Amino acid sequence: MAQYTPISENGPSAGNVFALFESAAIAHSERSFLVVDTKPLMSYSDMLTQTGQAAAWLRSVGVDVGDRVVVQAHKSPASVVLYLACLRAGAVFIPLNTAYQESELAYFLSDAEPSLVVASPSLPAETAPFAGARAIISGDLKAAPWLHFEDILPTVPLQPSDPAAILYTSGTTGRSKGAVLTHGNLSSNVMVLGKAWHWQDNDVLLHALPIFHAHGLFVALHCALLHASPILFHERFDADAVLRDIPSATVFMGVPTFYTRLLAEAAFDKSLCAGIRLFVSGSAPLLDTTFEEFEQRTGHFILERYGMTEALMVTSNPYDGPRIAGSVGPALPGISVRVVAENGALAKTGEPGVLEMKGPNMFSGYWHNPEKTAEDHTADGYFISGDIATEDEAGYIRIVGRAKDLIISGGYNVYPKEVEMVIDAIEGVLESAVIGVPHPDFGEGVIAIVAREHGSSITADDVAMVVKGELAAFKRPKTAIIVDELPRNTMGKVQKAELRKLHQDLFARALA
Repeated sequence: MAQYTPISENGPSAGNVFALFESAAIAHSERSFLVVDTKPLMSYSDMLTQTGQAAAWLRSVGVDVGDRVVVQAHKSPASVVLYLACLRAGAVFIPLNTAYQESELAYFLSDAEPSLVVASPSLPAETAPFAGARAIISGDLKAAPWLHFEDILPTVPLQPSDPAAILYTSGTTGRSKGAVLTHGNLSSNVMVLGKAWHWQDNDVLLHALPIFHAHGLFVALHCALLHASPILFHERFDADAVLRDIPSATVFMGVPTFYTRLLAEAAFDKSLCAGIRLFVSGSAPLLDTTFEEFEQRTGHFILERYGMTEALMVTSNPYDGPRIAGSVGPALPGISVRVVAENGALAKTGEPGVLEMKGPNMFSGYWHNPEKTAEDHTADGYFISGDIATEDEAGYIRIVGRAKDLIISGGYNVYPKEVEMVIDAIEGVLESAVIGVPHPDFGEGVIAIVAREHGSSITADDVAMVVKGELAAFKRPKTAIIVDELPRNTMGKVQKAELRKLHQDLFARALA
């Protein structure tokens, strides 16, 4: 099957990542760009026109090359055009989670010092205190403020080192930090992914991810743009709508929650997925049971990969080759990873350590925070991810947990993922989250928050009986708390910080 070959990184204006998308769009101008509710909304030719108009509009409201544009907007065709216009105009795009409230926005606006704030009606950014320029965009593309512009701003030539976006980290351990991602970071990563995932000339992407996050914005959207692929555009994940569009797609990217919800639908089967060549999962760990059930139901092996805000995509299970449940695969081409033990030496094969990485995908630093940038890098230039991982003989990486999630109980290290894997395998358990909370004797006590399957009558005693036979005593949860579901953020990640806060006085209560 023929593959579309993008322009060379050394071509005209290639320092600007939009030039890659522009080249593909010119070559396939009549192809549909966005398809909404089964109807083509915009062609790639329309995309070039509207992004040029929107870039001209940005100039008219005072946004110049290098200026920051903060956007808190609902996912819509208009918000996609605005993002691409920022790239085209050389502005720095800063997407914010639509769930952020006014008090949180005050920090982001103060830190980012934007020239323009763009918001959807009814979102906090619409009225958040801000002295600079502000614009409101609705979900209706026909009402976009740039449509009356006759001028088309040409794609601005840039250097690969020029900033393209700032993404703020989740801030679970203090104030959020703004990771500065350059045009070179975005270009190199999407070109590597296109080759690694064997992107085809006739691919069609089903896009149901949010676009304030790297997964939906820099992975899913960019892969389609690089190859001028039609995008079946969903403003949010809705199982019925996704089931309707799956037969028309060839690629689907989602978080694990998407896959568990699809598996809950009786209509989701092998025949429905016959045209899909690639299912990708990321942003949160995919349970082995989900991987296995998905393969049994559909005949497809989900491709799990690993990335982070500061690094974009780092590792990926292979397109051709074994995709291993629980593994995020080896490093992508051009990217170097290593697992470092507590003593600073490379960890032995299969032994846990901190995952470090280096490559053209790596961010240029934290916005206005050179001290933290230096702190998170080694002397030889590797980024210290904070993720605990293991590496096998074939170079496959498994993420064990976060360094901040490491539990030290009675002087022994407990890696939550190891305990969770044992608990998750128990019949009647949907998933679990293992955390450490203050304990008067052990420093930290291990506890498990266990979400049961619907209709399950599993108890804490059932969990204790199983782990007793499979884990050393210091690793066993001192108690298990049975719940219906675990708290998650918008990208499907379990909020362990919230669980730790909720149960921080558990053992103090027990002693009272």
